[in-house]
Amino acid sequence: MTLAAFTAPGRFWRGNLHTHSNMSDGALPPEEVCRRYRAQGYDFIAVTDHFVGLFGYPITDTVPFRGNGFTTLLGAELHSGRMENGELWHLLAVGLPPDFAPSNSPHFTPVEGQESGPEIARRARDAGAFVAIAHPHWSGLTPSDAMSIDATHAVEIHNHSCHVGADRGAGGHIADLMLAAGRMPSLIATDDAHFSEPDHFGGWVMVKAEENTPEALLSALKAGAFYASEGPELRHIEIEGKVLRVASSAVERVIVQGHGSAAAVAHGPAMTGTEIKLARLGDSPWLRVTVVDAAGRRAWSNPIRR
Repeated sequence: MTLAAFTAPGRFWRGNLHTHSNMSDGALPPEEVCRRYRAQGYDFIAVTDHFVGLFGYPITDTVPFRGNGFTTLLGAELHSGRMENGELWHLLAVGLPPDFAPSNSPHFTPVEGQESGPEIARRARDAGAFVAIAHPHWSGLTPSDAMSIDATHAVEIHNHSCHVGADRGAGGHIADLMLAAGRMPSLIATDDAHFSEPDHFGGWVMVKAEENTPEALLSALKAGAFYASEGPELRHIEIEGKVLRVASSAVERVIVQGHGSAAAVAHGPAMTGTEIKLARLGDSPWLRVTVVDAAGRRAWSNPIRR
């Protein structure tokens, strides 16, 4: 059994799926945001400004900044409806059409008569977008909130801005609860960069596709043909019988997580080919892999259904 990220044709393309410009609350114009990511070696970016009336419901046009081996995906961070804690939903939608209809979201607080989070997520997915739950820890998302949405493709397992600015950048707990309930969300790492603090170039996805085009990347994202990273590379993951094998860049820890408390780990210096016996994972219906390098940076596989 092998994940789609390692069997799909093509090569890996590095991209950031969550970024802001001065079309909403970011510090830089879209052209400069794209220039900086391109200069940093990224293959693609999605500028996802806040889709609220305060900023004119922007779906920021980054098409003019494509070229020279660099592409962009149109998208937005959607806000509508009230979570259990009374705050507004934050949902990432990448691959939105430019004419996606505005929601009734005049500002960053819930108002009466607006779409719920699940409703706007479904509308975005039906419009062709890749939809993700943004920064669940930072948002105070509850398990009930997460289970209320049936249209999400993914959960942010790492949000770099929330990590450096609030120490609330992780999303693994919500992702694992969704997995325990039979859902199979993909896991993305993002920057959520605003360029007003050191919130950039800290989390990305590596997407396996034959071409670095919006269409090919979006299709691969929806198929789960990618992994998330802060630095380490995942090169291959496969399960054969009761053994899981991981090929990676040099790491010091390889962890396999499963249902409940089930986990197994291998430790060692500069490991690039690791085998882990799955006996401790029992009959967990799902597994996922985390690797950690000497600097403490992580990479995460998408979940594997057994």
